This record gives sequence, structure tokens and C-alpha cells, in this order.
Amino acid sequence: MLVLATVGFAVNFWAWALLSPLGPVFGDSGTLGDLSESQISLLVAVPVIVGSLGRIPVGALTDKYGGREMFVIVSIATIVPVLFIGFYGQTNYAALLFGGFFLGISGTSFAVGVPFVNAWFPPERRGLAVGIFGAGMGGTAISALTTVRLYSNVGDKAPFLFAAVALAIFAGVAWLLLEDAPGRQAPTSSLGSRLKANARLPITWQASILYAVAFGGYVAFSVYLPAYLKTAYDLTPADAANRMAGFVVLAVIMRPVGGWLADRMGPIPVLAVGYSVVVVGAAIASTTPVLEPVGAIAFLVMAMALGSGTGATFALIARVTNPTRVGGVTGLVGAAGGLGGFVPPLVMGYIYGRTDSYAIGLGLLAVTAALTLLLTLTTVRGTARRHDEEMAGA
Repeated sequence: MLVLATVGFAVNFWAWALLSPLGPVFGDSGTLGDLSESQISLLVAVPVIVGSLGRIPVGALTDKYGGREMFVIVSIATIVPVLFIGFYGQTNYAALLFGGFFLGISGTSFAVGVPFVNAWFPPERRGLAVGIFGAGMGGTAISALTTVRLYSNVGDKAPFLFAAVALAIFAGVAWLLLEDAPGRQAPTSSLGSRLKANARLPITWQASILYAVAFGGYVAFSVYLPAYLKTAYDLTPADAANRMAGFVVLAVIMRPVGGWLADRMGPIPVLAVGYSVVVVGAAIASTTPVLEPVGAIAFLVMAMALGSGTGATFALIARVTNPTRVGGVTGLVGAAGGLGGFVPPLVMGYIYGRTDSYAIGLGLLAVTAALTLLLTLTTVRGTARRHDEEMAGA
């Protein structure tokens, strides 16, 4: 079940990230007109915002109906915008934005998989299990490595056709083979009441901030790094996409590692180290150092820190949250993470358009990571300690 869910997450994330590698291509081709840096940033950010906000209801619906049904629904629903963009959406900017809006459906698959996987494992193994599932975010690496090549060498419809076929195959496999965990209890209260109750939990807003920085930083770099590398270092779109894929792969590898370390050491130390690394890495990157080796090392180290932070965040949620609420909490936290990935590309594009520099944007990331580190060592640590004391007393 873990393997199938991880594959499904990867396929949906592949679809979710189709527009990111093509952003610089659309900007250079002229087929969509003269696109500004801000327009390209908006184009790659729209699927992120929709996929993020959509996780709130989808996570709650997964608690209600189970991961099997929701995986099938999300995968089939994603095929429509993928084919729309492939066959029609590339004709003009407005159509591309419209298709990108509904492409965001695929991003909600995260809120399906976490409660599905969580229910199959005991508490002491959930950090690693959810971390392995989270490695499915490597679907963005599939997109980075294949989209531009297929677009240039096979045809402008090719990457979208391949993604649509993969989604259809997974939907069929999920319908036939996926099973929800035995003894899964569906909540009986209304969707609205569950959302309100989950939103009031301290861990929800605390984990939302942690994930907005960790996963948000990962998403922001995975969608904006090709444009950043092309502009700041004058790389070709293919070279920039390949380097972004390296960033993604490293972050993906570190996600289950972060979950495993959180199971062994506790989530707080893993999160604290991760945010400390991001502070230093972002500060170095803000100076736009030479790409080889300083810039590359700064970004790759940040990829490791952000990846481990995403795994540790959900190990924390699994540790302190009632299993019947994991889907709802995951939806809210996942939405925050996606929003964390939506805002930075727009900010970076806006700042660059007025200053011709990325220094301010990366400096803001360093400050944000420092504040998150402080939150982790104070408020979040207190929440984890109180939960452990309650469990010991029980």
C-alpha cells in the first residue's frame, strides 16, 4: 500500500509540475507574446495555490471516504486539465493560466496519501512511512528531466500526453489494488465542523508554519529555480531544468531520512538543524556567488535541509494527532506548505523586476527560516513535550 500510494503521489506531482520547466521556454519562444518575469512567475505559481488550498477539503474528504476512492478521483480529474493544456492551453497566455488553475487538482493528492499511509503503520514507524510516501514529491524531478526534452524533441503535446497516460494507468491500478487500512473509522460529524475542530488544534497552526517554510521553500525552488538560474547565471533552459532536478532529487531523498531521524531522535532536533542550515544557505545564495561550487553547494545543502524538514514535520503531526484527524490536519498543513511555495516565486519575480537582483528575496528567506527556528525551539517544543507528558500519564 505504501509503494502504490508513493507511486500515485509521484505521478500526480509530475502532472502538477508540468508548467514549471516550460516557464522559461514560453518566455523565450514568443508564441504567447512578450512575457514578463512576473507573468512567468504567476504561470508556474497558479497550480501551486490551487493544489494547496484544495488540500483542505480533500484531506477532510479522505478522512471520510478513504484514500482509495480519493486517489482515483483526484487522478482522473487531473487528466482533463493536462490534456486541455497539451492540445489547447498553449495557444495563449489566458488559456494557459486557465488550464494551470485546474492542473492544481493534482497537488491535492498529498492530502490523500498522508492519512492513507498513516493508518497502515504504528506510531513509532509513521515518521519513516510518511517520509517514504513524501518522497513521491520527486514527481517534480520527473517533470524537470523529461518535460523540456519531450517538448523540444517530440512535440509540444508530448509531455502532457505522457503524463495523462500515467495518470490513467495509476487510477486503474488504484481502483483494483489499493485498500484502506483495516479498522479505519470514518468520522460521522459534518465536514465544516471537522475543519473548525482541526483548525483549533495548536499543532495545526504550528505545523502549518513549519511546513510553509520547509515544503514551501522546496516547492518555491522547484518551480522557480529554472527561471532563477537562467536569469542569474545565464544557463540554457535545459541546463537550468537539469540542475533543478538535482535539487529536487536531493530533497526527495532527505524526506524519508528526516522522518526516520524524527522517529529515532524526535522531530524537534531534526527541524532545528534543518532551519539553521536554510538560514546559512539562503544568506550565502543572496550574494549570488559563483555557481560552481559555492552557489551549487548552497542550494544543494538547502535542498537537504528542506527535504528533511518536510519529513520531520509530518512525523511530528503523526506523533501528536489523533489518527481520525490526521487527514483534516494534513489538509490544513499541506495547504500552508503549498501557500509557502506560491508566494516566494511571485515575490522573487516582483523584486527582480524592480531591482534586477534576487538578493532581497533570498535574504527574506533567511530571515523567515531564522524566525521559524525560534518557533521550533520554543512553542513547538512545548507542544511536543505536553503531548509526551499526557501519554506518559495515561
